Amino acid sequence: MSELYRDVGVVLRTYKLREADRIVVLHTEANGKVRAVAKGVRKTKSKFGARLEPMSHVRVLLYRGRELDIVSQAESVEPLTPMLSSLDRATLGMAAVEAVDQLSIEGEPDPRLYKMLVGVLRSIAEQPSALTIPAFYWKLLAAAGLSPVLDACVHCGESGTEVSLVAFDTNEGGTVCRACRSGVGISQGAITVMEEILGGRLREALSREESPLTHEVAALATRSLEHHVERRLRAVAMFEVHGT
Repeated sequence: MSELYRDVGVVLRTYKLREADRIVVLHTEANGKVRAVAKGVRKTKSKFGARLEPMSHVRVLLYRGRELDIVSQAESVEPLTPMLSSLDRATLGMAAVEAVDQLSIEGEPDPRLYKMLVGVLRSIAEQPSALTIPAFYWKLLAAAGLSPVLDACVHCGESGTEVSLVAFDTNEGGTVCRACRSGVGISQGAITVMEEILGGRLREALSREESPLTHEVAALATRSLEHHVERRLRAVAMFEVHGT
């Protein structure tokens, strides 16, 4: 007999199955990534189909199956409407769930990742910033133990006020001095913003208006996350700056 269990999570993506069903991929608080079949949700009379769209925050009742679980009930925790109120919000939200989809591991609980995802989606719904997603990417990397080195050269280890850190090496995960230069150029302003994000001054970073500096930080965040997950993110075009 299948085990019945309850959880709360965010829908990361969905795809069609047969004529009326859909496979729903969620990152849940207690069970990590879950793949489940939502039967009949593509029918016009489905009771919970609209509650299982990507970015939806839902409370679910599921049957645990051998390969795929089955969604028995789905209840919205908070409305999806704010995320769909503008193309910008929807795009930012999809960038967030895409990143978590790449990092989440099926069957491995990660409540911290769940809380981070819910938090960033709420921020997007309420008041998105130019650095909301880049900051989220840096925070994800830090949570995975991959916080970038920003106060020394990752090659030679030199640090201090006399050392000029002029580049960022994604492969090595940190800043590089002029003598060891590799990777892509980085400004002192970008280093400062990244220190704000990772050093407990997130609100200060998020208050910054969109500018070449925020684009620089965003491009580095995307490159670093892509390097970690070893694939290109579909949302990458949002954060790329030509010529960096």
